[in-house]
Amino acid sequence: MKVNVVDIKGKDTGSTVELNKAVFGVEPNDHAIYLDVKQFLANQRQGTHKTKELWEINKSTKKIKRQKGTGTARAGSAKSGLMRGGARMFGPKPRNYSFKLNKKLKQVARLSALTYKAKQNEIIVVENFSFEAPSTKEFISVLDNLGASNVRTLVITPETDSVLAKSGRNYPNAEVIKASDINTYQILKAKNLIVLQDSVKAIEEILVK
Repeated sequence: MKVNVVDIKGKDTGSTVELNKAVFGVEPNDHAIYLDVKQFLANQRQGTHKTKELWEINKSTKKIKRQKGTGTARAGSAKSGLMRGGARMFGPKPRNYSFKLNKKLKQVARLSALTYKAKQNEIIVVENFSFEAPSTKEFISVLDNLGASNVRTLVITPETDSVLAKSGRNYPNAEVIKASDINTYQILKAKNLIVLQDSVKAIEEILVK
């Protein structure tokens, strides 16, 4: 599959890039995508939720009322979860939500996500560029030229580009990452993938082994 390469002004440069079918043309595996996204989101959870158990409640241990003759249910402790200010029964406890997936499944998930983007023509290949100094204004201008300023966009660079990353970090609709850090969740969350020309080869080298 060939894709035209454009410059930062959105104009066709006259050159094309061949997208490797082994990366951008595989048979998508929706279940692998589901598991990879589920793991990514689970790993973001802190798991610090906590409610007090019975032994942690600081209240009098005196019996609230006599056992019989009140016409209501018997009650022996103000710490009970049935009482206002009492413990919470079966409440949440701190836990780790993360779980493991094998590398091959995660690879299949990323290949599937990239394939979906290629099929939907949501991959924009741009000739390599950077800024001399961080500039959110210039960054947004580039997105405007590429028709990607009003939608969620993922900019993929071949290597770490701190200047470009700083330029885009204040813009809520875009994120800048290097090719080796791409993951299924970020690919699918973005409407458009802006891939620098050298990033195409970097992605292929990482995912085709």
